[in-house]
Amino acid sequence: MTRAQFDTLCAAHPGAVLSGPGELDAWKIGGKMFACFGHTDQRATNDDHAVVRCADTEMARMLIETGAAGKPAYFRGAWVRLDLASLDESEAAHRIAVSYDTIRAGLTKKMQATLPAAARRDLEAL
Repeated sequence: MTRAQFDTLCAAHPGAVLSGPGELDAWKIGGKMFACFGHTDQRATNDDHAVVRCADTEMARMLIETGAAGKPAYFRGAWVRLDLASLDESEAAHRIAVSYDTIRAGLTKKMQATLPAAARRDLEAL
C-alpha cells in the first residue's frame, strides 16, 4: 500500500481533514487525530508507516503481539503502527474505520453535531 492509497482511504470518511502546515502530518476528525505519519517537515518522506488507534488497548496489544502491527514511538495505549509496504488494502480500510469511529465517538456531543453525518457502522463488528 502506498501513502496516497492510505490518504484516499482516510479522506473517504465524512469530515476527515489532513492537518495543515506546521502541524503533525495527520488525519483528523473534529480536531482530533485518527491517523498520523510524522512531522510536517518530513511530509514528503512520511510514506513507510502510519499510526492509528484501536478501539481498546487489548486489541492493540493483540495486534502487536501477533506481528500484525507494531508499537509506535511516542504513543501509548490503543495506538498501533502499520507498515504500509506490507499492509493489505482491506486491512488498512478496516483499521482506519475503527480509528475514525473511535475518535469520532469520543468527541463532545456539541462537536459531533457540527460534523457531517457519519456512515453507520457497528464498532463491535469492526
